[in-house]
Amino acid sequence: MPEEKQRRIVLVRHAKSDWPDVDDHDRPLAERGRKAAPAAGRWLADQGLTPDLALVSTAVRTRQTWALMAAELPAEPETVYDERLYDIGFGEQLIALLTETPDDVGTLLVLGHNPVIHEAADTLAGEAEDDGQLARMRGRFPTAAIAVLAFRGPWRRVGPDVARLTAYRTPKDAV
Repeated sequence: MPEEKQRRIVLVRHAKSDWPDVDDHDRPLAERGRKAAPAAGRWLADQGLTPDLALVSTAVRTRQTWALMAAELPAEPETVYDERLYDIGFGEQLIALLTETPDDVGTLLVLGHNPVIHEAADTLAGEAEDDGQLARMRGRFPTAAIAVLAFRGPWRRVGPDVARLTAYRTPKDAV
């Protein structure tokens, strides 16, 4: 039987947002977020993690985060702005959305909001290359944090405990 293809899921929480008097969907990035987002993109590039496809929430802060991150990548990935990522309520719903990913995608980046991004990372990670990183990721998922998970098989089989956490990065790691 041939070996199943390895796939990667890159889960990203949007960078730090500002709190002006606008609807939640329209909140922009704060100054701290405008600094953290390009650093996150550089980290992805340094790790060789240019996604084949990026699914991004339609909220202003996530679109701004992605624009600053993507500018640091060696190639511009296909990007889909999906309104479901803004309103999604639970990590399990996000995981169900991942099963819709076309099988020609090897690395998928999902940029969204907490608590859903954190819940999905926690639910997917059945093991880790570094138990300390897994404990850190499970403990907190701050703005501009990134969890990289790997699994083998088709996207339709994504589910609880199917993936291995291969990397976890927060903005404080870059300091």
